[in-house]
Amino acid sequence: MTKDKFTIVIPTYNGANKLPKLLDRLQQQTGLENQQWEILVIDNNSHDNTAEVVKTYQEKWGENSNLKYYLEPEQGSAFARLRGAREAKGELIGFIDDDCIPAPDWIAAACTFAAQYPQAGAFSGQIHGDFDIPPPPDLEFKKIQAFLAIREHGNNPLKFNPDTLNLPPAAALVVRQQAFSNSVPPRPVLVGRVGNSMLGGEDYELLLYLHKAGWEIWYNPAMHSYHHIPQNRLEKQYLLTLAHACGLATCHLRMLNASPGQKPIIFTKTLLGNLRRWLKHYIKYRGKLDNNLIAACENEFFWGSLLSNWDYLTKDK
Repeated sequence: MTKDKFTIVIPTYNGANKLPKLLDRLQQQTGLENQQWEILVIDNNSHDNTAEVVKTYQEKWGENSNLKYYLEPEQGSAFARLRGAREAKGELIGFIDDDCIPAPDWIAAACTFAAQYPQAGAFSGQIHGDFDIPPPPDLEFKKIQAFLAIREHGNNPLKFNPDTLNLPPAAALVVRQQAFSNSVPPRPVLVGRVGNSMLGGEDYELLLYLHKAGWEIWYNPAMHSYHHIPQNRLEKQYLLTLAHACGLATCHLRMLNASPGQKPIIFTKTLLGNLRRWLKHYIKYRGKLDNNLIAACENEFFWGSLLSNWDYLTKDK
């Protein structure tokens, strides 16, 4: 008896050079002999030959290909994921970024976990760094690797705490179709990094809606994927900008599920809490930030979190 479908959704922007490696790996998935599944490439207005790359793979895989292509004209990774969810036929939707390569048993491990944890509306696994050059040897690099969507929480399942924004990234994330369709609104507040804006948080926004609807968010250590980190993403300026941008979404995220009466209280607590964190960190590392990359990144994250209140007030609602 054939099991329900599993849908892989790949949001991509100018991903022609990255998609072949990912598509090849997906075709090498194991343990799916009795599993119907499909791959959806959601092209978010690419200016390269992404469409041609997908067409080539469709022709190579033949008329029974499980690979489909969709163009999403509204810019932003949030819109690409929403489009993928609308087109998906699977009971489970696996969102995979075009620069993230899943292990051969990634889909099988996801299906097993979903059956064991029916209350999990979404779950992610171990996301390892696939570095072009070795990262800084300092063990403290682990403090900032989450900014690069690297997550390694050990070998035991655990439940994330959305109330503290303790959540997985969407680089390799599985969501139940039922949870998504019943919880996520058609228009996101945070759309992803578009143009010159580095404001993120759109993946957390999705998960916070699921949390509000009563679903749990879990970590499945049996799912492994490898996030490609090119050399430029280890450069100091990129890391500082990324850390600042991650912090900048803080107030937006804390306000998502708040009622009108709760918002002034949450706004004040967020402002004072972030001010305290930034001051404490800045005083501790004052005069050392130029020579301590880890401390400088943490400082930018705290500073961005503090400015998130202002960004929330000034962002078009």
